Amino acid sequence: MPQVKKAVILARGLGTRMRKTDDSAVLNPDQAAAANAGIKAMIPIGRPFLDYVIGGLADAGFTRVCLVIGPEHGLVRDYYTMQAPPKRVQMYFAVQEKPAGTADAVFAAREFAGSELFLVLNSDNYYPVAALRTMSDLDRAGVALFDRDRMIEGSNIPKDRVLKFAVAKTDNEGYLERIFEKPDEETIRMLGSPVYVSMNCWVFSQAIFEACLQIKPSARGELELTDAVQYAIDVIKERHKALVFRYPVLDMSSRSDIAAVAERLRDVDPNP
Repeated sequence: MPQVKKAVILARGLGTRMRKTDDSAVLNPDQAAAANAGIKAMIPIGRPFLDYVIGGLADAGFTRVCLVIGPEHGLVRDYYTMQAPPKRVQMYFAVQEKPAGTADAVFAAREFAGSELFLVLNSDNYYPVAALRTMSDLDRAGVALFDRDRMIEGSNIPKDRVLKFAVAKTDNEGYLERIFEKPDEETIRMLGSPVYVSMNCWVFSQAIFEACLQIKPSARGELELTDAVQYAIDVIKERHKALVFRYPVLDMSSRSDIAAVAERLRDVDPNP
């Protein structure tokens, strides 16, 4: 039986990249409307993209899912409470009043998490079910790391974007030491091969909430989840098991991603 059954999906983002026009992206009217609103998770590809994310969680054994949304995201709440309530998971909602960063978004879900371990993931990524299932078996805090070469080869994400993703350093026992948000060439050389990227998929205990309260805003004025994790590692002394996967992750960040993601999920039954 899975150890972790609760999942928190971060769906509060402003969708700045998705709002940007892209003449090369061919969208139908419903996709264009969702893109213009910046609500990446609700981009329709037959069904809203978020249905696939939630369906993947259900396939992996998660039974309770909390969406962290903004106060303006009534249509997301209405969809999952009145129009198409999921049948395989119980849905909950947490409101992040202002887009103050990913750590603040996680903190908004503290009542849902309670005293249990819980998964955190992005609303604009489709993670392999096998990876989610492995994360659900954790009995402690942990992070999912993905082989960068496999991401370049197998995901819909352009290579130049993958090369900018945060990378991880682990210790000899397989625990996370540090996440490098903007890795330069020297950092990559120091890490050696293979290089593992973080796609913001975590299992947390309640220690993360103390860490979220203690950190300061980053240079861009946001409370960053990676800073909270580093605080938990360095100060609280909570170790995060690093689980390494060689599956690609799909990304729904911009209009140019929509067609490629739709093609790759064509044979997937979301069934949330």
